[in-house]
Amino acid sequence: MKAVVLAGGFATRLWPITRHRPKMFLPVGEGTVIDQIFSDLEADDRVDEVFVSTNERFAEQFEEYLADSGFEKPKLSIEDTSEESEKFGVIGALAQLVDREGVDDDLIVVAGDNLLSFDIADFVDYFERKGETTIAAYDVGSRERAKNYGLVELDGDQVVDFQEKPDDPNSTLVSVACYAYPREVLDLLETYLSDGNNPDEPGWFVQWLQNRRDVFAYTFDGAWFDIGTPDSYLDAVAWELDGENLVHPDATVKNTTLGENVFVMAGAEITDSSLDESVVFRNATISNADVRRSIIDEETSVTGLDLAGALIGAHSHLTNGV
Repeated sequence: MKAVVLAGGFATRLWPITRHRPKMFLPVGEGTVIDQIFSDLEADDRVDEVFVSTNERFAEQFEEYLADSGFEKPKLSIEDTSEESEKFGVIGALAQLVDREGVDDDLIVVAGDNLLSFDIADFVDYFERKGETTIAAYDVGSRERAKNYGLVELDGDQVVDFQEKPDDPNSTLVSVACYAYPREVLDLLETYLSDGNNPDEPGWFVQWLQNRRDVFAYTFDGAWFDIGTPDSYLDAVAWELDGENLVHPDATVKNTTLGENVFVMAGAEITDSSLDESVVFRNATISNADVRRSIIDEETSVTGLDLAGALIGAHSHLTNGV
């Protein structure tokens, strides 16, 4: 069995934080967004190869990350793209990877910006029992939120209808970008694309496929975060910290009030300030400031400001009156 971790996006909604780093490398607690996916796939003996599908812009960063990580299975498979406008779409990129790497096996596909509360091995167990295409599904609890995802309708655990990003969802059960395809389904990727179907979102392929073959849903409780916006990233950090604060031993925090879910990384210095639900990256400096639900990137200086919902890019210098 093979696996693909999709990591080719440019995360423009998280700029400037992700302008020069893949969003999969955003830290969440002691690890990064993508670490749990790699760990689950590394531990599953059924998965013998893990292809990391990324773009040319971030290829070198992924090479360095994987070299330092200790993971043995992942290897890069680089898309011929360096800008958002050049992207093939997820299904287009997946079809190219299957061809480029000669994949001829059952295939697990996971979006690298997923933070999942289930072990991928449990998902693979379910897939092997069913022997057919399997998706992971989660109840987001909000019809408004469901508009942003692939809506899943079930008869038991079989998918009987799938609508990608519906305008008027009739439920709140959605697909979470974790898929398992039997070997024989991979040839249908090219059929789907050659018929002129939408290459962008993987849900469009599932919608097309469930009218031709059985598709099953692995539903789960717990938590799921699609790390695509500042709010979703901060929510993921808050879930990981569970109301506590995480301050690296090499950070300095003096005369400062920390609320809940504050994440301060190594080398940061915070003095005479107040922080709540915020992330402060390495070697940032904050003084005489009130920071709420904000992300402060590395090597940044913030002095004398009141910030709420802010994204401050790396190497910025902000002071009162500037």
